[in-house]
Amino acid sequence: MGREPVQRTQGEPGLGLGLLVALGVLAAAGPLSVDFYLPSFPQVLESLHTDATSVQLTLTGFLVGLGVGQVAWGPLSDRFGRRRPLLIGSSAAVVAAAVAVCAPNVEVLIAARFVQAVAGAAGVVLSRAVITDRAQGFVAARMLAVLQTITMVAPIIAPIVGGLLAGRVSWRGVLAIVLAVTVLQAVGAFVFVRESLPAADRAPRLRYTYVWQLFARPGFLGYAATVAFTFGTMMAYISSSSFVYQRVLGLPPWAYGLGFALNAVGLLIGGATSVRLARRKVHPARVIAVALPVALAGSLAILGIVLAAQAGGAPAWLLVIPLWFAITAVGFTQGNATALAMEQSRGIAGAGSAVVGGLMFLVGGIVSPLGGLAGDDTALPFAIVMASSAVCAVIAFAVARGVVRRHPELEEGYSIG
Repeated sequence: MGREPVQRTQGEPGLGLGLLVALGVLAAAGPLSVDFYLPSFPQVLESLHTDATSVQLTLTGFLVGLGVGQVAWGPLSDRFGRRRPLLIGSSAAVVAAAVAVCAPNVEVLIAARFVQAVAGAAGVVLSRAVITDRAQGFVAARMLAVLQTITMVAPIIAPIVGGLLAGRVSWRGVLAIVLAVTVLQAVGAFVFVRESLPAADRAPRLRYTYVWQLFARPGFLGYAATVAFTFGTMMAYISSSSFVYQRVLGLPPWAYGLGFALNAVGLLIGGATSVRLARRKVHPARVIAVALPVALAGSLAILGIVLAAQAGGAPAWLLVIPLWFAITAVGFTQGNATALAMEQSRGIAGAGSAVVGGLMFLVGGIVSPLGGLAGDDTALPFAIVMASSAVCAVIAFAVARGVVRRHPELEEGYSIG
């Protein structure tokens, strides 16, 4: 393992607005590139004269590439620094995105999207690592809260924009917009992101065993699992929201869009309030200790309402109320749990960011299709998956806090309260 990085004071400058915006755009690479493009699937199928399975593989390949890429780039950045891998990854993502726009057939499109995801994963991973290098304690918590809020709101906003463009802009035009965003990410990386990991603090050699070493740190693993299962709670909602609002609740499309927007506002409230609390030096664990029970209570209330509605004892539309509170609580949890996880991966923050991101997308990928197991006319699977994810998040957080209470030195960047 590399030398411990130079300890930075909580008030140390270096996280200016330009850098933070650039990191936020880089962190949103995955969600934007996935969800923005989803509504164009029927056009791709018709234009490339292929089948639904092949079109679906353009999404599957991207998600697999995003997971593989995060694991690859994290340890690379611990060995060679943050800036060089970030610039290589961002540049390669631009080339792959351009190939995707011009793809003559679905096979080339699948390959281009996979390469784009592997390359673009550098920004997803290294945005968290750069913040961990430059700040610790409450400053890091504040910045990571902003970053995670952007990451969570992106998959909610992107399908709405993509849906508005689908039918008005060809699928190549939509991917051209994705290319433009990718170019913007690369420009931001070149202009604003400077090297944040000095040579003296880098790992002495490239070793992917650093990733597995993090699984032997129960405190880190507990916080990383908290991030992942909280993300799973939100992804259970996102993946099932269309049929829950429109088929189960019978709401028109405009009401579905309104519900989506209101829940996005809830996420923003959670993230913005977390930033203010970190500025006031409220320990992230205290925020999570309040937010997670709200997420769990909201998820269980949704399950109870769905069961009561199926028995004819309650109107199903009532579930939108606890749903808002549950999603808002996710906004309070994600950035704070990420900050605590990254605090415990100092010295190999690249590997730590890779594990956090990898677990997030793994859990999100597993839970997303489960909400539709019983068809699109019932909300019961969605409610069960959402509640189960919230329960797992609570358990993971309890395990992490138990470890830290026994070893408070693991969170030396914070004043343990």
